Amino acid sequence: MSDTNADVIVVGGGPAGLSAALFAEKNGLDTLLFDTDSTWMHKAHLFNYVGIGSIDGSAFMETARTQVDGFGVDRRQDEAVEDVSEVDDGFAVETAEGEHTATYVVLATGANRDLAESLGCAFDGDVVDVDVTMETSVPNAYATGAMVRVEEWQAVISAGDGAAAALNVLSKEKGEHYHDFDVPADASAVFGAMADEE
Repeated sequence: MSDTNADVIVVGGGPAGLSAALFAEKNGLDTLLFDTDSTWMHKAHLFNYVGIGSIDGSAFMETARTQVDGFGVDRRQDEAVEDVSEVDDGFAVETAEGEHTATYVVLATGANRDLAESLGCAFDGDVVDVDVTMETSVPNAYATGAMVRVEEWQAVISAGDGAAAALNVLSKEKGEHYHDFDVPADASAVFGAMADEE
């Protein structure tokens, strides 16, 4: 039984997963995010994240989740993904609560590479092998952050990888290079609409 059908499923709720989900949903792709809150961010304090002077990792995560929720991402807190497999038109993601399908999957599970391995993604040594778009050897499956980098475990790098994956999914969907570039008028329109909904 398929519980949910989305355009994009993101597995992992750290900076990479949240960034991928935000960019995808913000730009019109129905996005489902599974977040078990096992991110290393709860051990971090950010002084090295551009644009942020100083913030506790857990406070950063709370702000980031609020932002992602505000854009309408279907975020499933504490719903663990047990398996990811290819199906005819994309991917099936299994949790204890059901099976979910999507055209694209973004793996953002930190240094845990088990799902990438079971999906059949190629590895380069100990890390998942991706191209510059963050796409794995399995078409339409993307991997991000610590799972694709040797000892480069930085929140800002992971967030960038997540954004890159989402933008490349959007480029595939739209058939041309897609850019997410906002101007002040865009912010007024978005946050004005959010305020009206409250």
